[in-house]
Amino acid sequence: MTSTAADRADSEALSRRVIRQLRSGIGPLFAALVIICVALSIASPEFLTTSTLTNIMVQVSVVGIAAVGGTFVIITSGIDLSVGSLVALSGMVAATVMAGSSPGAVGLGVAGLCVALAVGAGAGALNGLAVSWLRLVPFIVTLAAMAMARGLTLAISDGRTKFDFPSAFTLFGAKTVAGLPMPMVVMLVVFVIGHVLLRKTTFGHQVFAVGGNQEAARLAGIPVRRVVFFTYMLAGVTAAIAGIVLAGRLNSALPSAANGLELQVIAAIVIGGTSLAGGRGSIVGTFIGVVLIGVINVGLSLLGVNPFWTQFIQGGVIFAAVLLDALSQRRKP
Repeated sequence: MTSTAADRADSEALSRRVIRQLRSGIGPLFAALVIICVALSIASPEFLTTSTLTNIMVQVSVVGIAAVGGTFVIITSGIDLSVGSLVALSGMVAATVMAGSSPGAVGLGVAGLCVALAVGAGAGALNGLAVSWLRLVPFIVTLAAMAMARGLTLAISDGRTKFDFPSAFTLFGAKTVAGLPMPMVVMLVVFVIGHVLLRKTTFGHQVFAVGGNQEAARLAGIPVRRVVFFTYMLAGVTAAIAGIVLAGRLNSALPSAANGLELQVIAAIVIGGTSLAGGRGSIVGTFIGVVLIGVINVGLSLLGVNPFWTQFIQGGVIFAAVLLDALSQRRKP
């Protein structure tokens, strides 16, 4: 009898969670993803195969990893335009540290990983200081950071590609775990950590409070400046992880790597239901947004659509997502 009552309670709790997800906008977004996948599988039998689906996850891994940190920033009503340049800078600095090393140079490989993470965290911290403590406009701060990071990447590399890294570094981009590509595994791990951090911790609750109303959050005793600072620092760290995965996957660091990545990251976050006005969003939604972008890109390619139209279509999807967000904001009392 007790077991039956417990099962009923668990079922009701699950139903409530599902209803909350549907109301939050994740349900319709997931439904749209399923419909698009079904349509593409009908239009192209090659779409619904293990190799194609795995390829989609690998292709979106860099965008997905960077989008996790970006979600935190946008929920606080901020923006980070420097993510693409930080991905390139982190990979290039790591490549410079490991220059001339052999595949078995484990020490240099680990050093490259640590330096890349330090660069991302440091750059994110500078963005956070400028936005939270100096009270500068996030758009301008991160736009300047984007230019500076890209320029530094070009200066360090002298505009040349660096390649041949130790296996300890390429492990995160070129290996497999239980048959799954490492970029996909790293992305999923980062998403899980991001989800737990946003939904299950005090910091995550503070992020939502700050994004909803900074003054109210301050009066409630929330350290607003500190929260904003750490969101930008987190965005820098995830950008560095994305840079490590990208450089490891290609076994090279390009000065032009991740050029325009910030557009894809913001697109995935906004499509996933995170409001540019702040105070609303989810890591699950961002994940669906990332996958949706990958599905559209690969689907258009399989259908033989001119690749030059891809960016145009992405822009249209972003516009539609922002329009829907604006309309939902206006409906609020």
